Amino acid sequence: MRFDVFTIFPGIFDGFLTESIIKRAREQGLINVSLHDIRDWTTDRHRSVDDYPYGGGAGMVMMAPPVVEAVEACIPERDDDTEIIILSASGVRFQQSIAQELSHKSRIGLICGRYEGIDQRVADILGAREVSIGDYVLTGGELPAAVIIDAVARLVPGVIQEDSTTDESHAAGLLEYPQYTRPFEYRGLTPPEVLLSGHHANVEKWRREQALQRTRDRRPDLLESQNEDAGHGHTENSRKPNRQSGDGIG
Repeated sequence: MRFDVFTIFPGIFDGFLTESIIKRAREQGLINVSLHDIRDWTTDRHRSVDDYPYGGGAGMVMMAPPVVEAVEACIPERDDDTEIIILSASGVRFQQSIAQELSHKSRIGLICGRYEGIDQRVADILGAREVSIGDYVLTGGELPAAVIIDAVARLVPGVIQEDSTTDESHAAGLLEYPQYTRPFEYRGLTPPEVLLSGHHANVEKWRREQALQRTRDRRPDLLESQNEDAGHGHTENSRKPNRQSGDGIG
């Protein structure tokens, strides 16, 4: 899988791409991440990428020409196996179902917004999807782009153990159950006895109950979403991504 990141601050990705699982996945050839400086497609001596918005208002807007031309030069052929994403305040909210959908693509282009946003013609010309990672405001789309790379890359076969991607928070619509490891006793606290029983059915029952309770306490909206899907005849595999708008830049 290949990721193409379009940004005016490529240095932000240095640490992210050279550490831990993402570093190993790149070294093993499981994923490829290419950074493209949008300023390389500007035409004036100041390498300008932004201008005042038509209609007035605060801030500046990223211009369409350098962004569109950067994407067209780096990804000249775009088909159903390629996805172009703009990290945008007005995008759909990124969630695990979208990560799973994107993990089946062969190439993903990520356009990092800055300032007050990007000229709408970028999305119109490129057929790009606008995505937000949450309902909060950031200074740019670089960190959201890194989040999407991380969330999608870990679903690529071979990047991490397959069991780790199926038995975790959000994979089945619930938050993950509590986890414990050695030492057995720490500051007077010990793991629940059921985890030491060796009775796999009881362990699975306990984990299911804990996952439900944790989701009920922390994210009741996830349970409400499941109930709504059940009421409309949807199964777990047929659930559509939640098309909510995010208020953050990415």
